[in-house]
Amino acid sequence: MPARPLAVVCLAAGKGTRMRSALHKVLHPIGCRPMLFHVLETVAALAPARTVLVVGDRAGQVEEAVAGLAVEVVRQEPQLGTGHAVLQTRPLLDAFAGDVLVLFGDAPFIRAETLAGLCALLEAGAALAVLGFRPRVPGHYGRILTDADGRVTRMVEAKDATSEELAVPLCNAGPVAVRGSLLYPLLARLSPANAAGEYYLPDIVNIALADGLAVAVREAGEEEVLGVNSRAELAAAEAAFQARARAAALAEGATLVAPETVFLAHDTRLAADVVVEPFVVFGPGVTVETGARIRSHCHLEGAFVGAGCEVGPFARLRPGTRLEAGARVGNFVETKNTLLGPGAKANHLTYLGDCTVGADANIGAGTITCNYDGFAKHRTEIGAGAFVGSNCALVAPVRVGAGAIVGAGSVVTADVAEDSLALARAPQAAKPGWAARFRAARHARGGAG
Repeated sequence: MPARPLAVVCLAAGKGTRMRSALHKVLHPIGCRPMLFHVLETVAALAPARTVLVVGDRAGQVEEAVAGLAVEVVRQEPQLGTGHAVLQTRPLLDAFAGDVLVLFGDAPFIRAETLAGLCALLEAGAALAVLGFRPRVPGHYGRILTDADGRVTRMVEAKDATSEELAVPLCNAGPVAVRGSLLYPLLARLSPANAAGEYYLPDIVNIALADGLAVAVREAGEEEVLGVNSRAELAAAEAAFQARARAAALAEGATLVAPETVFLAHDTRLAADVVVEPFVVFGPGVTVETGARIRSHCHLEGAFVGAGCEVGPFARLRPGTRLEAGARVGNFVETKNTLLGPGAKANHLTYLGDCTVGADANIGAGTITCNYDGFAKHRTEIGAGAFVGSNCALVAPVRVGAGAIVGAGSVVTADVAEDSLALARAPQAAKPGWAARFRAARHARGGAG
C-alpha cells in the first residue's frame, strides 16, 4: 500500500454513447457485478483516506448503485472532459495532505499492485506519475513520449498527434498519480484548445513538464488496462474475466470438465475436488464444498452446495438454497429459499420453494410446494426421514413430520404427524367390463373415429 496518505478519484461521468444502452456504461456487469464495483474493490485494497466518484450522465443511476458504500460522489455538469471532471472534486480534496490517484470506472481489471507502484513513483521523487502500456493496435490512444532515460517529455492525444508521434508505441492507459498540492493548480491551467474542445486530464503532464517538474511512467500489460466502451469490448472483457476465473478455479483444485462452457461469477467459490460438468452457469453468491458434483446444464445463484452433494443435470438452484452434505437435487428440479438436510433427495421434476427438508428425506418426482397464495409466501417443513410420493402438492403453510409418508398424488393442506401415512386423493373406482361395453357402443355408432 502507498506509504503516504492517498485520495482516489474515480471518473464515471461520461455518456458511453458507443454502448447504445439506457444503463450507464460503468454499471454493465462483468462476472455478474457492475464493472465499476470491480474498480472500487481494487481501490479499497489501497486503503485510501478518501474515495471520490465523479458522475455526470445518468448520474442518478450511478449514485443509487453506490449508495451505502464508502464513496463520496460529486457531479460533473456539463461534461467538458476528464480534466474538468477531476476539477469538480476540488471542494472535497483541495486541502488534502497527501497524494491523489485518478483512475477510470470503465477499466475493471486494473490491479492494486499496479496502482500502488504508480503511487510509489511519487514517493521516489516524481511530481506526477502516469500509467502506460503498449497495445497491439495503438489506434486512438494518447501517446507518452519519453527521452533516452525513460523520463516523460510530452503527452499527446491521438487526434492531436503528428504522424511521428503516432508511431510511438507507448500509450496512455489513463490512471495518473499526482502530489495533492499540485493537482488543482495544474488543473486550473488547462485549456480546451484541442480538436475536441475539452479539458484533457493528460495535459497537466505537459504543464508540469513546462514548469520543470519530474514526470515518471510505469507500464502495465494491455490486458490489465482494458477499457470498456462498446458492447464488443464488454464481451471481450467478460471473456477475459471468465478465462481468469476458470484458470483460478482449476489452480485451486476444482475440475471443470469443459472449462470454456462454464461461466463463473466474481464471487463463485469452488472447493478442491469439486467437479463441474459442461454448460453450467454460476450466478453471484455460490459456494460449492469439496467433493460435490454439478452436472451439466445447471444454473446456480445465491446457493450453498455442501460436501459430497450432487446437483443436476438440468437443475436450477435459486437464491436462499442450501444443500447440506450428501444431499441430491436431480434433473429438472428447482429450489428457492430452501434447505435440504444431509442426505435428503429431490431427484426429479420438483419445485421446492420456501421449504425445509430434513435429513435423509425423499421427495418424489413431480412434487411441488405451493408456497405463494397470490399475496404472501409461506413455508413448508418436511421432517427427517419423511417420504413424499410422486406428484404431490404441499400447500403451505404445512408441516410433514419426521418419518411420515405422503402417498403419491396427494394434495396436502394440513399438517402430517410423525411416522403417519397421509393420503389426500379421491378413491379409485373400478367398473368391471365398462371398457368393453364402451368400445362396442362406439363401433355400433360407426367405428372408432
